[in-house]
Amino acid sequence: MKITKQATDDVVIAELGGRLARIRLERNLTQGQLAEQAGVSKRTVERLESGAVATQLSGFIRVCRVLGVLERLDTLVSEPVPSPVAQLKLRGRQRQRASITKTAKPSAKKWQWGDKP
Repeated sequence: MKITKQATDDVVIAELGGRLARIRLERNLTQGQLAEQAGVSKRTVERLESGAVATQLSGFIRVCRVLGVLERLDTLVSEPVPSPVAQLKLRGRQRQRASITKTAKPSAKKWQWGDKP
């Protein structure tokens, strides 16, 4: 199944867990063997594969590392590349803050000499 933006969180998590299980089986590893090599509990592997939400991300990363698919996470959250215009504005520096767009307040009436403030 392809993961799309229409898929619910539970569906995405279940799909990722199923993929981990299939990769584990391709590598001919039991859940216990994978858990031992990854340094996590067997229950963590079971929860990852079943799509249990409460599993920690570090356990997921350890399992991916043992299965040899850690580099694939780079496609999940790729490195952001600033546009050429943004690169020119930054002049080689790293951006450190988000900017807030300010909206101009429309003035009800232009001030003229002789008007009271």
